[in-house]
Amino acid sequence: MSHEEFPTDRPAVVTCGLPYANGDLHIGHLRGYTAADAVNRSLKKLGQQSAYVCGSDMHGTPVALNSAKEGVSPEEYAMEYHEKFAETFPKFNVEFDNYGHTHDATNAELTREFVERLEAEGYVYEDEILVAWDPEEGQPLPDRYVEGTCPYCGEHARGDECDEGCGRHLEPGEIEDPVSTLTGNPAEYREREHKYFAVSELTDYLSGFLDRLEGTSNARNQPREWLEEGLQDWCITRDMDWGVDYPGEEDLVLYVWVDAPIEYVSSTKQYSERVGADEYDWEEVWGRDGGDGGEIVHVIGRDIIQHHTVFWPAMLHATGHAEPRAVCATGFITIDGKGLSTSRNRAIWAEEYLDEGFHPDLLRYYLTTMGGFQQDLDFTWERFQERVNGELVGTVGNFVYRSMLFAARNFDGTPDAPVSDEVADRIDEAVAEFEAAVQEYDVRNAGDAAVDLARFGNEYIQQHEPWQLEDGSDEQAGVIRDCLQVATAVAVLLEPVCPEKAETVWAQLSVGGDVHAAETDAVHAEPGAFEEPDELFEKIEDERVEELDETLDAKIEAAAADAANDEADEDDETDAEDADTEMDASDIEPLTDERIDYETFQSLDIRVGRIESAEGIEGADKLARLEVDIGAETRQIVAGLKQLHDLDGLAGEKVIVLANLEQAELFGVESNGMVLAAGDEADLLTTKGDAKPGTKVL
Repeated sequence: MSHEEFPTDRPAVVTCGLPYANGDLHIGHLRGYTAADAVNRSLKKLGQQSAYVCGSDMHGTPVALNSAKEGVSPEEYAMEYHEKFAETFPKFNVEFDNYGHTHDATNAELTREFVERLEAEGYVYEDEILVAWDPEEGQPLPDRYVEGTCPYCGEHARGDECDEGCGRHLEPGEIEDPVSTLTGNPAEYREREHKYFAVSELTDYLSGFLDRLEGTSNARNQPREWLEEGLQDWCITRDMDWGVDYPGEEDLVLYVWVDAPIEYVSSTKQYSERVGADEYDWEEVWGRDGGDGGEIVHVIGRDIIQHHTVFWPAMLHATGHAEPRAVCATGFITIDGKGLSTSRNRAIWAEEYLDEGFHPDLLRYYLTTMGGFQQDLDFTWERFQERVNGELVGTVGNFVYRSMLFAARNFDGTPDAPVSDEVADRIDEAVAEFEAAVQEYDVRNAGDAAVDLARFGNEYIQQHEPWQLEDGSDEQAGVIRDCLQVATAVAVLLEPVCPEKAETVWAQLSVGGDVHAAETDAVHAEPGAFEEPDELFEKIEDERVEELDETLDAKIEAAAADAANDEADEDDETDAEDADTEMDASDIEPLTDERIDYETFQSLDIRVGRIESAEGIEGADKLARLEVDIGAETRQIVAGLKQLHDLDGLAGEKVIVLANLEQAELFGVESNGMVLAAGDEADLLTTKGDAKPGTKVL
C-alpha cells in the first residue's frame, strides 16, 4: 500500500460489504454497491490498475434458522439469494470483476489458512464459557434454541432472556428446567472451550493504522472511541453446523465475521486465477508473506465500521498481509424522511425499481451524487424526479442532444474545425475537478464535474447561437466543433456514475474505442460522422410521481394491516389461553414511596440522542446494539428493542439517553449508557421539538 496520488504503480482492489444471503436487495443496499462501482471506474479513468470484487455472505445463525423454517438446507437457502444477487447487480450496471460467496472452496481454504497463521503467531487462545447442551442428541444448543422458566419471575423464558415475563437478560445456565427447542429433550449447561482472537494485543498497531487510514472521517473517528475505551478480545467460534469449520475442530465453526471479510481476498484470488497473474496479481494486492501490498479500498455501510477498521485490519496485520488504504462508510437511506423498513415495506426494492421501467443509471446518479459519501440520504420520488429532470434531462441530455442534432443536420456529424482554447481549457478544468474528487474518494463531486461541464456547454451554445450564424461557415463550424468536444468529455467523466448512458453518447458521437476503458485524456478524443441522435433521457412527469407515491403508501399500509392482523391473532390466542389470569387494562405499576433529593437528580446526565444505526445481537432474542449520537460523541448502547421495534427503521430517531450510567457488558457487547423507554412495549422517549443531540435534559 502507498499513500501516493492515484494512479500508483501498485494494483488496486475495490470491495463493498458483502450482501447477506437472507433477503432481497433494496436501494439502501444499492447505494454502497453503485458507489463502490463508481470508485473503481473512476480509478481506472485515472489510469490506475484496479479490480472490483465482492461476494455473498452465506453463513451465520439467521440463515440457519430461516432455512430450517423453509424446510431446506442452509446451503440451498443461501445459494438461492446468492444467485439472485448475481443476476440483479448487472441490471444496475454494477460490474464486478469477480463475484463469489463465502461458502465456496476458495474462501474455506483461505479462511483456514488465516486462522492457522493467527494461531502460529500466538494470537488465538482458548477460554471456557457455558454452553447449552442436548445430552440425548449429544449436540450444543445456541441460547435461542433453549426454553425454560425464568428464575426471577417464574414465567416462560428463552435461554438468554425472559421474553414473556420480566424481560431480564439471562446469563448461560440461569434458566430453570431448560429444554431443547429442537428435540424437546431436557437441556443442560456445560463448560465448553471456545477460541478467542487476542485483538487487544494489537491496540497500538490499530491506533497507528487509523492515523494512516484514508476514506471517510466516520471510519477513522468512531474506532478511536473503542480503542480509548479498551478493546475486548473476540470469540471467533460458534456451536453450529453451518459455517467454515475451525481447523482441527469438527464441532466448531468460525464466527461469520472471520470468513466474511476473507472473501475479499478469496474473490480477488479467483479473479487473478481467471485472468492470469501477469494481468492482475492477487498476492501482490494483499501483500502475502509481508509484501507491501496494493491499494485496498473498502466501501461499507456505517453499521459495520468496527469490523472493517478494528477486527479486519487486526487479522490482516497478524497474518502478515497488507492493510487497507481506505475505508469509505456510507450513510443510511431513508424513505420520505422515515427510516427504511423492510418489515413495514417502506423500501424501494431493486426489482421493484426496474419493474417501474426506469433506467438503472438514473438511480445510480441519484444515489451517488445526491449527498456526500457519509451523509444520510433521503429518497423521495419527487426529489428523484427533480434530479433526473433538472440535471440529467435539462442539463446533460439537453446539451448533448441539441449539439448533436445541429451537427448532424448541418455537417453530417463533426465539422472539420479546431477546438477553441477556451473550450479546451474548460475541459481540462473539468478533468482536474474530477481527478481531485477521485483522490478524495468523492464520487459526488466526481459526478458533478461532468454535469457542470455540460452546464458550461449549454451556456456556451446559448451565448454563441450557431443557428444565427451563416450555415456552413467556419464560425458556425467552430462553435459546433467546440460543443461536440464538450459532449465527448462529458461522456468520459460521466461514465463512472452513468456507464450505460455514457456508452450511448460515445457511440452516437462515433468516437473510436471503448468509453469504459477510456482514461481522462480521452476527453480530447475526436468524434466522427453521425446521424441525428436519440434523446438521452426521458422526463418524469408529475402524474407519474403521484402514481409512485400512491403505490408506496398503499404497500406500507398493507404491510401495517398485515402486522396488525398478526398481532390481533396472537392476542386472541393469548386471551384464550390466559382468560383466568387476565389483568385489568387499567392496572399500572404503583408509584414508589421512596423519594430522591434534587441533588441526586442533578447527578443524572440525561441527554438527547439520535440513533445512527441499530442491529440485532447474535444469539440474543431481545438485545440490539445501537450507535447513538449524543453530541460530544457517538456511544454504543445495548437495548432490549430487538423484538419490539423494527431495527431497520430506528436510524434517525431522537431518543433520551442516560449518559452517565456505568458501563456494562451484555452478550459480550459493551453498553455505554441507557436509552429510556416506557412500558413493556419499549415506547421510546423522544423530544417534541428539534433539540440537537447532546442537549441536556433538565
